[in-house]
Amino acid sequence: MAEKEEKTFEESLNELEKVAQTLERGELPLEEAISEFEKGIRLSKECSEKLEQAEKRINILVKNEEGEMAEEKFEQE
Repeated sequence: MAEKEEKTFEESLNELEKVAQTLERGELPLEEAISEFEKGIRLSKECSEKLEQAEKRINILVKNEEGEMAEEKFEQE
């Protein structure tokens, strides 16, 4: 069985937005709505994980007291 190709953050986010729009219309039968909701939860988790990975990779360049550029780890407030 072939491995699934991993989606980019943008692809997952676009798909999540489509799921949300579909659910907001309220036209699906209950079972399909639940299935779409579960899909949305999986996509949301994928997006969150990708954002966490990106945050770990980000470094911010700032000027230190001597006026030199220094690299610092990104910390979310």
